[in-house]
Amino acid sequence: MTLVKFNKPFNRGLNSFVDDFFTDFPSLFNEGFNKSVSNGFAPVNIKETEATFQLDIVAPGFEKNDFKVNVEANILTVSAEKKTEEKKENEKKLRSEYSYRSFKRSFTLDEKIDASHIDAKYVNGVLTLNLPKKEEVKEAAKEITIQ
Repeated sequence: MTLVKFNKPFNRGLNSFVDDFFTDFPSLFNEGFNKSVSNGFAPVNIKETEATFQLDIVAPGFEKNDFKVNVEANILTVSAEKKTEEKKENEKKLRSEYSYRSFKRSFTLDEKIDASHIDAKYVNGVLTLNLPKKEEVKEAAKEITIQ
């Protein structure tokens, strides 16, 4: 962690202090989620259980209708695009520090995954995809008689 010195006087008012705080804050806001989404990349966590693989894609601010999820030739593709809102005439934007950008992620599916039963849910800014594993076909034990 890096220490940051504040050499600016604090008697310039609350708005100036808040602006200075967010401007000088070390790299948390500069290299965080907003930068990664702006490059067409959304962070993903992948978990494995006995029955499924679970992908959690962090994408706050979207609605479930903004996402497209499809599987083609063992490639799972997740994309999202947010339509920009029209500017209102009587509204003056003082500061805009975030925007919704589209992203697209692709994953190669293993032969262990049952692509026909993938389900998705979008809750609290996280798109969760459940990829069920195919049941292993075990051959029945076979007794061989000796002749």
